[in-house]
Amino acid sequence: MKPARLRADVLAGLTTSFALVPECIAFALVAHLNPLMGLYGAFFICTLTALFGGRPGMVSGAAGSMAVVIVALVVQHGVQYLLATVVLGGLVMIAFGLLRLGKLVRMVPHPVMLGFVNGLAIIIALAQLEHFKRDGAWLSGMPLYLMLGLVALTMAVVYLLPKLTRAIPPALAAILSVGLLTHFGGLPTRTLGDMAHIAGGLPSFALPQVPWNLETLRIVAPYALLMALVGLLETLLTLNLTDEITESRGFPDRECVALGAANLVSGAFGGMGGCAMIGQTVINLSSGGRGRVSGIVAGVMILLFVLFLSPLIERIPLAALVGVMFVVSQQTFAWGSLRVWNKVPASDVLVIAAVTIITVFTDLAVAVLCGIVIAALDFAWKHARELYADTHLEADGSKLYQLHGTLFFASSTPFLNQFDPAGDPAKVTLDCRHLSFVDYSAIAALKTLRERYAKAGKQLRVVHLSERCKQLLKRAGVEHK
Repeated sequence: MKPARLRADVLAGLTTSFALVPECIAFALVAHLNPLMGLYGAFFICTLTALFGGRPGMVSGAAGSMAVVIVALVVQHGVQYLLATVVLGGLVMIAFGLLRLGKLVRMVPHPVMLGFVNGLAIIIALAQLEHFKRDGAWLSGMPLYLMLGLVALTMAVVYLLPKLTRAIPPALAAILSVGLLTHFGGLPTRTLGDMAHIAGGLPSFALPQVPWNLETLRIVAPYALLMALVGLLETLLTLNLTDEITESRGFPDRECVALGAANLVSGAFGGMGGCAMIGQTVINLSSGGRGRVSGIVAGVMILLFVLFLSPLIERIPLAALVGVMFVVSQQTFAWGSLRVWNKVPASDVLVIAAVTIITVFTDLAVAVLCGIVIAALDFAWKHARELYADTHLEADGSKLYQLHGTLFFASSTPFLNQFDPAGDPAKVTLDCRHLSFVDYSAIAALKTLRERYAKAGKQLRVVHLSERCKQLLKRAGVEHK
């Protein structure tokens, strides 16, 4: 690796590590866990996915989407059951990757991707508002003005520094400069140490202390499956976004296996589960991180913060981290999606808006599923409307139907409506040269059509079926001659 590339990755990883700490602590607290569990999880997941994953430059850690999934489990059954869930979820992720199911992310339409990034950008911004509260009440007076001023200063440094120099990542420069200003200026603002103390020792290996029986499996399996699906979905969508930003191609199946192994190790060493984190990934990429070194540095720095550097890290002003995350939110949001509302089909606009709103108010998995369903229904409706027939009478008095389009569940009724068994002559030919049979509904539609002509005492002949259609009809036991 060239020295310049190595330097850029190291600085990007250092910058990303500063942004990982408050997020992982916050998500651990959301899940009613010790903050160290979030930091240990971030160390293992970030480092291992960077080393062995399929998408260099992408950053994974203890993610909020997965923390929300397991809150009820922690409250009802305790931390040890959570660790067992993380281990089992890791195995599910590994199986997903080994079965080469990562390619399923191709089924996610582009409007769903836009809604995904927009929703997460809004969530990132809204999450920062919690730092403007103290003991549940909004800041006011001088503490509020100081917080706003430091946030604005941080954002100004991030935006303006690249116009002067690119020798240092702007987010890192902003965090360090605002941190030095508050320290030497004696400014009374909240710091990372006010969220939690992060000093700790090395994580130790210990299998979850749960009964290894079917009852435990019954408890943890649903949570493990849900956690794995949410983590895989967010990871694969973030991988797609990283591919677009870097104009390169990642390997989704390899990333799934690496993420599963990282969660397995994290659970065995007392850490939270996790997946790709879009905010930290954007920070890493915008800071120049493109290789595996950036993710490795970010993960290792998390552990160093816990072991040796906690007194210094706890002095970082929350305002600096909030300012950086506001910039990340702005950079993550797909502003171009607002300019295409009058240029793309209304159905695509609906998908973008629906996925964005559902992501904000429910969760990512539900939002993406709803977006895919809406897009699939729209696709089916449009293709069903494209089916049509050309008809004409032959010299021998028979009638020829030439069908064009795709015959499937949504077009079976329009298909049948093209024919007139009562008014047609005794002999009818259906030319399927330009007709494609897709599913069982297509087979049922052809069978129904034959029955209608037979009931009318007339002969229907089907010609020019493709080999695939012939095989489909043969397996279903439907006569096609």
